Amino acid sequence: MTEFTHGLPNSAKNFYLTNRGSLLRTLIYTIGHFVIAIIVLKSVAEVTFYEAMTDAIVEPLANSVWYFVLDKLWMSKITKKPLKKKKKKEGYGKWKGNI
Repeated sequence: MTEFTHGLPNSAKNFYLTNRGSLLRTLIYTIGHFVIAIIVLKSVAEVTFYEAMTDAIVEPLANSVWYFVLDKLWMSKITKKPLKKKKKKEGYGKWKGNI
């Protein structure tokens, strides 16, 4: 709902700033997927370059949306997980002076 109170350009800018890591990884993944899909389709199936390119663009776009959602969920789980401190072991270990 911030689009109505702050305007669409500010909302888009805030979305970019808070998600730029995920967006960059998603963009790189999507471009790589385009190239790989075209190569695989041309190699495996008897399709024209244009058919391979169409499939290679439409399917990765859907996958990139899924990847972005997955990345956001993944990162939210990592950032919410508190770091565990290692407990000091009592008893045997390195000798620390007189006993």
